[in-house]
Amino acid sequence: MVNTNPLIAQPPHEVPLKEAPLILVLAQVRFPVILSIKDSSFVAPFQEAIRENYPILQPEQTRGLILGPQGVEQTEPTIIWRFAAADGNWRVSLAPDFVALETISYLSRSNFLKRLENVLTALDEHIKPRIVQRCGLRYIDRLIDQDTKDIPQLVRPEVAGIVATELGNYVQQTISESLFNLPEGDGQLLVRWGFLPTGTTIDLATVEAIAEPSWVLDLDMSISTQQEFSVEALMSQMQRFAERIYSFFRWAVTDDFLRRFGGEP
Repeated sequence: MVNTNPLIAQPPHEVPLKEAPLILVLAQVRFPVILSIKDSSFVAPFQEAIRENYPILQPEQTRGLILGPQGVEQTEPTIIWRFAAADGNWRVSLAPDFVALETISYLSRSNFLKRLENVLTALDEHIKPRIVQRCGLRYIDRLIDQDTKDIPQLVRPEVAGIVATELGNYVQQTISESLFNLPEGDGQLLVRWGFLPTGTTIDLATVEAIAEPSWVLDLDMSISTQQEFSVEALMSQMQRFAERIYSFFRWAVTDDFLRRFGGEP
């Protein structure tokens, strides 16, 4: 009998979706703070290594909040170097404690992972982190318009939940969240899905709200075990993450979903 548990089964073959409802794919690698990253001259060689694909530099200063003896206090400002593609569809972010690659125009798993490998190679050569504290990969799908009304046909009953019942027409907001431990210490998979009203989002820090109701599927896999920095090891891990996320995605959606968005199951 074929094992259909998406957390342990062999990943299914990929079905390309010509009109995939993916709104964001994000990979991040976190490392101990490197203070030199605040210095533009230190970051310049990294920029040169990736500038052909990400020619637009948009530095961003951020402040955090901490609860101290005097109440809520602002932390010292820190800088995030944002390197964007000319079309605005891809972005690399470099901060003193992380690097990230994100896109709103996902083409394929192999394309995304190749771009990520190029960024990590540049990081290894010019920034030289020695330790990885966390790495993660996240895929977010968002359905709108008629698709939100067809949720019972597009996803399996366990995922459709109350939206597929007679109460579905009255639901304004419903979000389910599950955190799974993957076997053999291969990290965790955080899964969130559900219906959101106009003007809200699954994650304000990552995804902009839109002016209409939507249904989202957010798949976020990560591992927080400290390890030595190795591009080869990180890429192997990200490959496994991508396969496991896709396994869960294929478990969650129906063949009608694949056909709706241009696939051939």
